[in-house]
Amino acid sequence: MMSKRVVQTDRAPLPAASFSQGLAKGGLLQVAGQVGFHPDSAIPVGTGLREQIEQTLRNVEAVLVAGGSGWDDVLMMRVYLTDTGHFAELNAVYDEWFARVLPEGGHPARTTVYVGLPAGLLVEIDALAVTG
Repeated sequence: MMSKRVVQTDRAPLPAASFSQGLAKGGLLQVAGQVGFHPDSAIPVGTGLREQIEQTLRNVEAVLVAGGSGWDDVLMMRVYLTDTGHFAELNAVYDEWFARVLPEGGHPARTTVYVGLPAGLLVEIDALAVTG
């Protein structure tokens, strides 16, 4: 039986509840939902969607790297937005990000849903990646 490995890094915010930043097993890494907190604080990096998305993606990346993975290994991402009016801006920032980190294309599959998040947070993103 394969054992699970907890993935944790100080380069992403520590969870405020009882869950791991990431969990790896059998060649897969699940990155828990990350938000736009700076790794050293429990407050959003700003009030704008762009700055929160970019910090959220940096946090996802930190957990990916800590788990032995990277953007090229991401199969699926789930994006949780608080406002349907943010969809176009999300896509623009997302496209810019992946043009930089995966310049040859092959973006991960993605689902976007609309949810309520704690006050001040506009976006949350999780990822499923392969490792090794």
